[in-house]
Amino acid sequence: MTTSSQFLRGLFLSLSLYSVPSTPNPHVHIVYLGHTRGHDPLVTTRLHVRLLSNVFSREDEAKEAMIYSYKHGFSGFAAMLNSTQATTLAGMEGVISVFRSKILGLHTTRSWDFMGLTLGPEETTPMQLKYGDDIVVGIFDTGVWPELDSFREEPGMGPIPKSWNGTCVKADKFDPKKACNRKLIGARYYIDGFEREFGPLNTTGDAEYRSARDRLGHGTHTASTAVGSVVRNASYYGLGLGTARGGAPRARLAVYKVCWLEDLQGRCSEADILAAFDDALHDGVHVISASLGSSPPLMPFFSTSSDIGSFHATQLGVAVVFSAGNDGPDSSLVQNVSPWCLCVAAGTIDRQFPTQMVLGNNVSMMGQGFMTREIKMKLVHSGKFFDDGSCSLDKWNGRKLASGRIVLCFSSIGQVSSTIAALSILAINGSGMIFVESISRQTVQDDVLPTIHVDLHQGTRILYYIQSSKDPSVQILSSKTNIGHSPAPSVAYFSSRGPSSISPNILKPDIVAPGVNILAAWSPKSSPTLLPFDGRSVVWNFDSGTSMACPHVSGIVALLKSAHPDWSPAAIKSALMTTAYMSDASSDNILAGGTLKAADPFDMGAGHVNPLIAIDPGLVYDMDARDHVLFLCSLGYTEAQIKMMVLPSPSIDTGCSGSHSDLEPNYPAIIISNLQSTVTIKRSLWNVGRSSVAYFSSINNPEGVYAYVWPRFLVFSLHKKIISYYVTITPIKRSQGRYDFGEIIWSDGYHHVKTPLIVCVNNLGDAATYLSA
Repeated sequence: MTTSSQFLRGLFLSLSLYSVPSTPNPHVHIVYLGHTRGHDPLVTTRLHVRLLSNVFSREDEAKEAMIYSYKHGFSGFAAMLNSTQATTLAGMEGVISVFRSKILGLHTTRSWDFMGLTLGPEETTPMQLKYGDDIVVGIFDTGVWPELDSFREEPGMGPIPKSWNGTCVKADKFDPKKACNRKLIGARYYIDGFEREFGPLNTTGDAEYRSARDRLGHGTHTASTAVGSVVRNASYYGLGLGTARGGAPRARLAVYKVCWLEDLQGRCSEADILAAFDDALHDGVHVISASLGSSPPLMPFFSTSSDIGSFHATQLGVAVVFSAGNDGPDSSLVQNVSPWCLCVAAGTIDRQFPTQMVLGNNVSMMGQGFMTREIKMKLVHSGKFFDDGSCSLDKWNGRKLASGRIVLCFSSIGQVSSTIAALSILAINGSGMIFVESISRQTVQDDVLPTIHVDLHQGTRILYYIQSSKDPSVQILSSKTNIGHSPAPSVAYFSSRGPSSISPNILKPDIVAPGVNILAAWSPKSSPTLLPFDGRSVVWNFDSGTSMACPHVSGIVALLKSAHPDWSPAAIKSALMTTAYMSDASSDNILAGGTLKAADPFDMGAGHVNPLIAIDPGLVYDMDARDHVLFLCSLGYTEAQIKMMVLPSPSIDTGCSGSHSDLEPNYPAIIISNLQSTVTIKRSLWNVGRSSVAYFSSINNPEGVYAYVWPRFLVFSLHKKIISYYVTITPIKRSQGRYDFGEIIWSDGYHHVKTPLIVCVNNLGDAATYLSA
């Protein structure tokens, strides 16, 4: 038996026995206090210690318990507290929220060409290489491998922006003099929260690096996707060969390592994440990209590091982009749903990796795979080795090994993933796998074991061949790279769907971007599969997830921020959403992966990001501090609390008099999740195009409602740049719990400003009363 097989058997055993270890009290808690009120950082920290001392007998105990003091972008601290201490602090004056720091997970090329951002024959482009030089993008992830070509200085790159206050921190195998340059201008790491939860970091044999150096690969991948420099001849063992670059190749990169390798995955402490937000806002980043989150149930707003950090970032003009999560295709599992951030779903691109196989009866089929060499072997069905035919090691019959054989596995038997199936076959010495799964769920990946993915129709034909042949065999050829021959985009089946489980009147996800089999830079210390027995080392790797979609949008946001420095984060989000498209390359509806239906806004937000159009959207929906106040009022926060959270200004009304709804903020989508009778919604549009122009409205009504927009046309001038309109929505059917989709379009003949209109009519008597309660 091979060493990898022995390891895999041990791995399966340990996974079957694994449980989250119990941790003694106290736990890491975060105490949120709002904005800093303009205090000096040292004064703020002293105030934190004084407040914390109220639940300790001595001040030195409070100082020892404190992990972080957040004192730049906002005010708060992380500390080791037991439940009694946390409850006591939560009831004290000036404290907005106290919550336990959770451990978040990561949401884990051709994509830019697919979106129209092509490099010309002279390596120039009107957009990608024109903008971004003055923009700093902060990546919250697992760090960076700085020696890779993606992080070298672009030709002609100017000095570091004078507004930059950050630094590169010298630490374990990370020397700023060698690692940092005019491209990589910042590198920090945060580990105190992680070590309070998991104990001392394991750095034995470079198992991790106590520095901003990336051991896992995920952070290097997302950083290069967002702002990586132009690199020719990038490929994964010859597959996907082309010129790699980030969305904003000339933008500057600042890395904030908040996630650490633990149990073969990235683990991220909320206490560390909030510390990174605090530093990043002080450092002077313009965009923050964070491909991380936690599956529902979602915590209330301002009881998570992501909501707090992004709220204060937005107030300072810093756009924050999050991934939507990988819990699809079931509904309402979307993460990172605050209205002030961008939430990105994952889609496919028009690149496939066709892999031909020829059965022993000379029948040829085409699947998908990452086969780097041709193989020809005996072919067997999984039922020969596993009791119920499911390719899972706990079902192995223990009698036979699969040496020198390719095993046919059906995902529908035992509901196994391709990774579990591949590990199971490797553990019994198998040499290859044909993995059969629904055509709506296929996502090719490298599972170490040579694997070809086929659909259920093909898999069934292969099964019939095995059953009818005395000596079945198969020849699998090397995979090819095929571009432009598949309908794309579609929404990835794993991409988390809306509606939001805590704010259903705010559209989430906001938008969809490429997130399937994205080729980007990778840490050479980490194998492409992350498995310990995978001894391969690569500098380019394919990866899939909303983690990959998020930095695509972050790179585009950097371009828009550079082209339009006066635009707020909300205006940039509006530009992306109102110009997004909802048709694939064949002019048909974008499909929702995991189903065979057309995608709707809960699958993909406003549609697929379209950077070439977003730079000139015509009109945008902006959100100012009053919009945030209205949203906070709808959540039940008091005026006193809101004054502590919103940056003070004489022009900002922080009052909450009267009743308020989360329908009020000027969001670039309208959702009414409980329409019982006629409702009127107000929206305001800011003209960012030609100074004198008229826009006319048109409506695609959702089924079962009648929507009326007034005024029907908007006339903008040099002195009238912002105009409000109203839409009155009336139910004209009897219904309950069913969402219907439409849109409002404003057009001047050139620009088409599209606003999703989503309505759930609930007017069936008792049901309507129950839903409004």
